[in-house]
Amino acid sequence: MTTPRQDERQTGSAKGDAHDIIISGAGYVGLAVAVAIKQAAPGLSILMVDAAPEGVWRRDTRASAIAAAGVRMLQTLGAWEAIAPLAQPMTEMIVTDSRAADPVRPVFLTFDGDVKPGEPFAHMVPNLAMTTALRMICETLGIEIREGVAVSGFSRAGGMTRLETAMGETLTCRLAIACDGVKSTLRDKAGIRSHRFDYDQAGIVGTVYHERPHEGRAEEHFLPAGPFAILPLAPDEKGNRSSIVWVETRKDAERLCKEDPFVFEAELEMRFGHRLGPIRFEGAPKAYPLGLTLVRDFVIDGLALAGDAAHGIHPIAGQGLNLGLKDAAALAEVLVDAHRLGQDIGSLAVLERYQQWRRFDTVRMGITTDMLTRLFSNDIGPLRALRTFGLGLVDRMPRLKDYFIGQASGLSKDGPKLLAGEMI
Repeated sequence: MTTPRQDERQTGSAKGDAHDIIISGAGYVGLAVAVAIKQAAPGLSILMVDAAPEGVWRRDTRASAIAAAGVRMLQTLGAWEAIAPLAQPMTEMIVTDSRAADPVRPVFLTFDGDVKPGEPFAHMVPNLAMTTALRMICETLGIEIREGVAVSGFSRAGGMTRLETAMGETLTCRLAIACDGVKSTLRDKAGIRSHRFDYDQAGIVGTVYHERPHEGRAEEHFLPAGPFAILPLAPDEKGNRSSIVWVETRKDAERLCKEDPFVFEAELEMRFGHRLGPIRFEGAPKAYPLGLTLVRDFVIDGLALAGDAAHGIHPIAGQGLNLGLKDAAALAEVLVDAHRLGQDIGSLAVLERYQQWRRFDTVRMGITTDMLTRLFSNDIGPLRALRTFGLGLVDRMPRLKDYFIGQASGLSKDGPKLLAGEMI
């Protein structure tokens, strides 16, 4: 039995191909988990494997909304300094409810962008900037990342987890963490059941260049086929730009992506509007199918799920990535605390603490986004009247608006330390 604060100079169980922790998936959630654990417990050996071929992550041109709590976490991990020059604060958000062809879209709800003076409730961050910053820290900490390594099998015996790879290699660890996306192979190989509901919708995500500056304002237009969000990005050498999340029925989204660019941009302009002047879509559009995915268990003996491997929600509230960062912060804190107490980080008793911390929040967010999707993705008269009344009511209640801003920021009194800007 080790002492309550294990000697951080130890090298854990890392000998040959044995490690304390193996993380499957080197996206931002997996990287955040690795950095958070290694900074707080340098004696734990961590290996990351990712199925994508080497360098594919560098092609990610998307951007994500990072809530204030996530920014605090990235600041604490030392990643924000490199990200900040490319990040765009959200200074204001407006919400409308209309039809795509309506010449005027009345604003029913507005939010100021600060959770406190000088701290916006969210930033738009290029995925590549975030991934690059976290990978650089991994390199500094000595965390190995093996790309092009696909997990093909899972087993647990004698207090150790064994992962088989598609190349026939066996990797051994005390704990495996699945951060390999909503279609997680590791989750499925471990026999953890997931439940998915298909919305028959798809989201077109991309970057739009426009003539006039956005002034940091985000817009969400609730249209009958699904929400259309305009999210501000920092300008680059090509000019002013915003990210869009354009939700349509799956059939229409796939049709739009195959249309002639002129037709596609005409449809885009109808939804985007003319407030920012002439627009131009960057690159080739691509549609991503949307659904709600929840898992039966976040953990089993020797395995924990985090990020999209544990939950996949509709982008209507823009909280998918932020849920993943909450998972990363909570899991890291639970594991580091257990390690310092000399407990087995792969044991179900330890991992259950993480599950209890995160399960309710993710189920609640899944139900909330599901209800919002059903309420707003239609053109039913009585429902339109109900939601118009509801949005207007919230807009006239400052305390309720402050509550929603607080929820969107991800800040809470009982959240993980990293999300409050505190070291583990």
